[in-house]
Amino acid sequence: MENFGIHLEPLRAILYQVGAFIPRLLIGVVVVIVGWLIAKAARFAVTRALRAINFNVLTERAGLDNFLRQGGLAGDTSSLFGILTYWLVILASLLIAFNGMGLSYIADLLGRIVWFVPNVFVALLVLAFGSYFARFVGEAVGSYFRGVKVQDAALFGKVAQYAVMAFVILIALDQIKVGGDIVRESFLVILAGVVFALALAFGLAGKDWAKAQIERWWPRQVKDARTPTTPTPGVTPVGTPTRFDNDRPPR
Repeated sequence: MENFGIHLEPLRAILYQVGAFIPRLLIGVVVVIVGWLIAKAARFAVTRALRAINFNVLTERAGLDNFLRQGGLAGDTSSLFGILTYWLVILASLLIAFNGMGLSYIADLLGRIVWFVPNVFVALLVLAFGSYFARFVGEAVGSYFRGVKVQDAALFGKVAQYAVMAFVILIALDQIKVGGDIVRESFLVILAGVVFALALAFGLAGKDWAKAQIERWWPRQVKDARTPTTPTPGVTPVGTPTRFDNDRPPR
């Protein structure tokens, strides 16, 4: 009997651990269910709040919604923020549940994901407001050059818009810790190469065009020497031949 009891001791330990784990599992399931309900409510609240302040109008004008639709996302940016809020609450509830069950490795992994989601929020906000600002800058630059009668006003506006948008994308990528220094240095190298190529092409092939554009934009106010001037009474203009009485023909 004593040997039989010794053989049953591991089974008792396993049953004891299972009995201690079942209440934790039930509490974890309850936490996940409550978190799921809260996530649905948070998704609805965030989406309605963003649409109430016309956030979707801003992102639509900035072109961000069209970009997301081309990527296959159904809905607008407000819906995307609602989805992110939903999954943030779900992940937080799972983190609490796994911590309660003592599964520390899974809890650590979920904790990293939970801390990553707010960075995605910030990156999306940077893209939303940055896209709108880039479009505003492009339209302002285009309007200015159209006002001064520049032929390629639309081109200058697009260049300004894309330049601002490039910096906005860099800031957004930095928020989600993608690329970091490699992305920034690569962008600076590409930007320097593009500027050098444009300067070289402009200097070699566009000298005449540049001269014509500069003359048209900033004409030189040089007074022509051949412009007739009003003579002063009693003063003989310089270069006018003087006529004497002896030179008059006889009558």
